[in-house]
Amino acid sequence: MLLPIKKRPSSSYRGRFAPSPSGLLHFGSLVTALASFLDAKHNNGTWLVRIEDIDPPRELKGASSKILSTLEAYGLHWDEEVLYQSNQSQLYQETLNNLSKANLTYHCACTRAQIKAMGGTYTGHCKNLNLNAKNCATRLINNIGIATYSDQIQGNITCDKSFSEEDFILVRKDGLFAYQLAVVIDDVYQNITHVVRGCDLIEPTVRQLSFFQLLDTPPPSYSHIPLAVTPEGYKLSKQNKAPAINNNLPQPALISALKYLGQQPPEELINYSVDQIIAWAIKHWSLDKVTKKQQIVIN
Repeated sequence: MLLPIKKRPSSSYRGRFAPSPSGLLHFGSLVTALASFLDAKHNNGTWLVRIEDIDPPRELKGASSKILSTLEAYGLHWDEEVLYQSNQSQLYQETLNNLSKANLTYHCACTRAQIKAMGGTYTGHCKNLNLNAKNCATRLINNIGIATYSDQIQGNITCDKSFSEEDFILVRKDGLFAYQLAVVIDDVYQNITHVVRGCDLIEPTVRQLSFFQLLDTPPPSYSHIPLAVTPEGYKLSKQNKAPAINNNLPQPALISALKYLGQQPPEELINYSVDQIIAWAIKHWSLDKVTKKQQIVIN
């Protein structure tokens, strides 16, 4: 068995929000968290929070606890214990061991510069070189290469074949577990049935779908929210130093996020408490109203 865990059968909705502690939550993060939360709660589902803390060099000290405090300040309360990916290393390693025994991984010494020189897409250069693990990444032999899927917001998605068929990295050269490994294993572990997240992950989803199929595990349903961008066209992100949202006065940002998501909150809602705003939003939530296009946000 490739997976050391069995996905529990479930007919109920289980969603999740999975921020990385590389910075504090900004407006773009709020939009995604709110959409994920509302879709779960409107469908009488369970909403989980997962902290993606598997890249210590990029983490901001104290960010994890501040992210959780912000979610609570905005009325986004999770239903089960928070999962920290840093506690999942044994599960990731057991999965890797099983993949290796099945001859589905190999070590790769190629640098980004070398891959760029090859045309920008990794072509399996190291697959048959039998390299050892030292100073190498671990790649998955991607024999499936799913390139298309149906997104609940964006419709039918088709990705470039060279991207979807690429043998992608499961463990980085520095020994840290890669996102594609951790996100799939944890979605299985937490029995996630629905993923609502930003459009910056719309293409990597095909790799996750291929990985789910290789692991013989049903994938979640995916809904990708359009990105919030600056007037200059840059997405709001921690890397672009987007300002953190205000925990002391959540109502204006909540109303703005609902408008961004096309939910048309009444003007008087600004005078209500956070819990009242959230209650209104759960009752009136409609995924069909979410626009497909990214929108400009002026801070």
